[in-house]
Amino acid sequence: MSRRKKELPLYEQVEIADAGAEGMAVARVDGLVVFVPFVVPGDIVDIQLYKKKKNYAEGRAVKLHRPSPLRVDAACPHFGTCGGCKWQTMSYEAQLAAKQRQVRDALERLGGVDCSQMQPICGSEQIYYYRNKLEFTFSTRAWRDDPAAEPDPRGALGFHVPQLFDKVIPIEHCVLQADPSNAIRLAIRDYAQEHALPYYDIRNHTGLLRNVIVRNSSIGHWMVIVVVAQEDPSPVLPMLDMLHERFPQITSLQYIINTKLNDSYGDLEVYTYLGDDHIEERMRAWHPDEQEDLRFIINPKSFYQTNSAQAQRLYSHVADLADLRPTDTLYDLYTGTGTIALFLARQVSRVIGIEYVEEAIADARVNTKRNGLENTEFFAGDMARVLTEEFIAAHGRPDVVVTDPPRAGMHESVVRQLLAAAPRKIVYVSCNPATQARDLRLLAERYDVRRIQPVDMFPHTQHVENIAELVLRG
Repeated sequence: MSRRKKELPLYEQVEIADAGAEGMAVARVDGLVVFVPFVVPGDIVDIQLYKKKKNYAEGRAVKLHRPSPLRVDAACPHFGTCGGCKWQTMSYEAQLAAKQRQVRDALERLGGVDCSQMQPICGSEQIYYYRNKLEFTFSTRAWRDDPAAEPDPRGALGFHVPQLFDKVIPIEHCVLQADPSNAIRLAIRDYAQEHALPYYDIRNHTGLLRNVIVRNSSIGHWMVIVVVAQEDPSPVLPMLDMLHERFPQITSLQYIINTKLNDSYGDLEVYTYLGDDHIEERMRAWHPDEQEDLRFIINPKSFYQTNSAQAQRLYSHVADLADLRPTDTLYDLYTGTGTIALFLARQVSRVIGIEYVEEAIADARVNTKRNGLENTEFFAGDMARVLTEEFIAAHGRPDVVVTDPPRAGMHESVVRQLLAAAPRKIVYVSCNPATQARDLRLLAERYDVRRIQPVDMFPHTQHVENIAELVLRG
């Protein structure tokens, strides 16, 4: 006999207390912390629990009794279904305040950092249509809000439903990327439906159309990559011709054949069908005497900050905190395609960039030549294995280090090597204040944290970048 599932309680007229982790909001009921999505601090709501643990619970707001003064209307028609922009109904000023608290709490609680010199968060001037890259998925299984509704036999082109690997939300209009991004996606959808091009079935691994990646740059270049799940791409090529005719903005049309059981394409060949095999981005370089445009080649697999305008501000803060000198040797760790390295190169004597991904290093070298720089060297390999005492002896001890690791932070051996190299300053850029705080605690053995600069790269989400200035003691 099966055990009967215990019915979880409904809490009535609860005030939402604060913004919390993973885009959730936080309420407190009878000493229990309750995480609730799609609500705003100050809302008075009824909460139906759907998960309860010893120290916390999760629930959904089933009735709004009184809206918060911080509440605003969501601009996205898919808000509440698509899980990408959970803070859309919170005013942008409140979002920035929550992100500033998030950074402060992580650094103080996990890193023991003195945050008295934290600067006000740098907000994004553009809070909608700011992204330069979106990835969409085809699926034979379209998500419907009403479980009783008939499934759409045409499937869906859009974003994955959070925590449901095989369901995709059909997206009519996304407010994250500028036009003609939406028009391009809808043209692909309509063509596929009119010509009966089958969508990918992730459960059975059948079908043709798998993914679409749309990238653009601030100078008006557009790239569209269609990922197909069959060895023969010929059924898709007339669709690419259609895109070429309808959207002259597209300067790069490409496709990828992916017959693997996952969506990753970093190890797959990219075929250029029409136009260039890249797009170009430009950024104003930082130099104490003059400013000039840097030119970056962006290939289908290249990493580039997805908020171009805010990347300029992020790197400008890095330059300010680095306080570089013309005689300095600068190490740029986790350099990617070398954007920070090239942004700062004219301020120093030489730059050493290190990155795990070999393709990114190849891009960094190409971008170096395009910008006429001769004082940079780039090396590919695992950071913990490349950054050794022997490497530093061969390439010069750094005066300043800029490090921008992935969300997991730096390997402890890398931290130890930085402590041994003892540059006069480390500028630590992080997309995860929690792992940054962990690393700052280790670096506190020889370094003091001075200025702290949060930067909002992704409005309407819980994500925040943070820059910390570390100064060698003595």
